[in-house]
Amino acid sequence: MVRGIVELRTCNISGPRYVREGTMKIFKVLSIATAAAVLVGGVLIYKAHAEDPAGPRAFGRGPVFQRVVKGLGLTDDQVSKIKTELKAEKDNLVPLLKNLHETRKALRETVNQPGVAEADVRAASAKVAAVEADLAVERAKLSGKIGPILTDEQIQKVKQFQAKMDDFFIGAIKNFGEQMETQE
Repeated sequence: MVRGIVELRTCNISGPRYVREGTMKIFKVLSIATAAAVLVGGVLIYKAHAEDPAGPRAFGRGPVFQRVVKGLGLTDDQVSKIKTELKAEKDNLVPLLKNLHETRKALRETVNQPGVAEADVRAASAKVAAVEADLAVERAKLSGKIGPILTDEQIQKVKQFQAKMDDFFIGAIKNFGEQMETQE
């Protein structure tokens, strides 16, 4: 969703090629920072709501967060700065994440209703899309704050992770299609 918004607002389709390429470089950096922010942010926000702050689920000590820190090679200073930025946005993100869960749950329940009308499914899906759009805006804000904290090498690692995830999903879609063809 952010990608479409960024492209619509920043990409000069009719302009010279170097303008489009420069815009795409900016977009890629923002995308990477957004992915890192969402990944780290989701983990940190989840950890911030742990019942026992001194327990194993304390803020920033979970296994996923540790894998992100280790995988990106984040320094203690970077972790501290990222946590500070995420804590500053916590009051915006937590309600949105809760709302996303609630709207996805409502969509799932709507889809599973016997004899459900298409209009009902579309209405429930539109609610999910609206929350995802709000979250995309928040991710873009975080991207602008967290992106500068990361090194070029860390940004490359995020790009590589994103490419692997894209390849995974493309492969999964392809495999699904092939399996459906062979089961006729």
